[in-house]
Amino acid sequence: MKTALITGVTGQDGSYLAEYLLSLGYHVVGLKRRTSLICTDRIDKIFEHENFSLEYFELDDPGVIYRLINKYNPNEIYNLAAQTHVRVSFDIPLSTTNTIVTGVTNILEAIRNTNPKIKFYQASSSEMFGDNPEVPQNELTRLSPASPYACAKVYAHHLVRNYRESYGIFACSGMLFNHESPRRGETFVTRKITMAAAKIKLGLQDKLYLGNLDALRDWGFAGDYVKAMHMMLQHGEPDDYVIATGVSKTVKDWLEKVFEIAGLSIEEFVEIDSRFFRPHEVPHLLGDYSKAKKMLGWEPLITFDDLAEMMYNSDLKFCKNQLKRL
Repeated sequence: MKTALITGVTGQDGSYLAEYLLSLGYHVVGLKRRTSLICTDRIDKIFEHENFSLEYFELDDPGVIYRLINKYNPNEIYNLAAQTHVRVSFDIPLSTTNTIVTGVTNILEAIRNTNPKIKFYQASSSEMFGDNPEVPQNELTRLSPASPYACAKVYAHHLVRNYRESYGIFACSGMLFNHESPRRGETFVTRKITMAAAKIKLGLQDKLYLGNLDALRDWGFAGDYVKAMHMMLQHGEPDDYVIATGVSKTVKDWLEKVFEIAGLSIEEFVEIDSRFFRPHEVPHLLGDYSKAKKMLGWEPLITFDDLAEMMYNSDLKFCKNQLKRL
């Protein structure tokens, strides 16, 4: 039985990846920060699985990583832990960059010094392309980060390649474009919109306040994207891959689709608020995933419209259940 360590297991991607690897017969060791709140709702359905273990760790404590590698002898490590909200990274740049930069460095050093045969996956981001006007973006597109979050991700991305080339470690980076799901945090614009639409529909919220509606993004389903992470580590040679849908839509497109599904009027319930604009906006992200399709056989399955309906229906169900408890 293969063993995989997943940092950030209680997050959106970590929970989907854990479920997927368990379905493949893995022993999954999920790593989460020790906080005052027990936030494990995304992994409730696998918490009691006989092949799932939960461990506490901190990315800035290298001793914990060494201990867990020695304890579990993993075949694969997936580093998904980070402060992932781009807008928030402008408010807490030091915390954001420390988590990303220190974390990947500690894990790669632990692999190098304990067992260089461990395969490693790093969660890179389409935000690394930033304000580069070249579209679509692929693995060779110049990186032009436009936020503290993206700057830290660029460092991590280059460090993965450096350890791969310098020490022969099987290390891959997934340059994932926007990937959403019902498990997305409510501060992210896609989930913010679907949750607000559900609450407005049920009379629980009066208005939805948003920032830039013109930003173009390549939106996919997180459940599809975690399969690409696994595929990278099963391939014959380590490399970096863009994971995307190849279709870009604006935030306004997402808003219109969700409100159409909900039967709501944008003019009546939505207002623009300057507080939600980024200090440095990224206008257009569109991924070219042809390399992943050719080398890994990966393709996205869930469409933009299906994703919007999935997330809205999930939030509507959640809100209805909350009302029943009142």
